[in-house]
Amino acid sequence: MRVIGIDPGLRNLGWGIIDVAGARITHVANGICHSDGADGDLAFRLCALHRQLTDVVQTYHPDEAAVEHTFVNKDAVATLKLGQARGIALLVPAQAGLMVGEYAPNAVKKTVVGVGHAAKVQVDHMVRLHLPGVKIAGPDAADALAIAICHAHHMQSAGRLQAALKRAAG
Repeated sequence: MRVIGIDPGLRNLGWGIIDVAGARITHVANGICHSDGADGDLAFRLCALHRQLTDVVQTYHPDEAAVEHTFVNKDAVATLKLGQARGIALLVPAQAGLMVGEYAPNAVKKTVVGVGHAAKVQVDHMVRLHLPGVKIAGPDAADALAIAICHAHHMQSAGRLQAALKRAAG
C-alpha cells in the first residue's frame, strides 16, 4: 500500500510518500509545494498549492493519505490561513478518491519518536532511521514523512485488531 503524508502550510506544504508492506516501510518520494506572497493573493496561493499537490498525487498514485491537524496558535489570522491550506491538503486526496487519516501533531511525534512533544530535529532523525538513506527536501517534508509513517503504524494496528476480532468471532 502506498501512503502520502501531508504537512499543511500556506508557504510550504510538505509531502512524503512511503510504501507499506506488512511491517516494512520504504521511501518513495518527498518534497515541498511552495507558495509565497509573490504568487498574489490568498486565492492564487491556494490554487498554486492545489495544482502542485494534485501533480504529486497524479504522479505517485497513493492508496491512502494522512494529514496533520492544524496547530492553533495565538495569531488567529495565521491560524485561519493555515486552516485554508489544510483544506487543500484534505481536498486533493479526496478528489483522487483516497481515504484521509487525520492526526494531531503530538500523536505523530509520539508514534515516530516515542515522545509527544519531540523537537523537529528529533522527528527528522527518527524519520531517517525509519527510512535509511532517504534524502529529505526539508523540515516540512520530514514532517510529512513522519505523518505517513504514523498512518502506516495506525493501519497496521487496525489490521491486527480486525484480525483478532475475526478470530474471536470465528
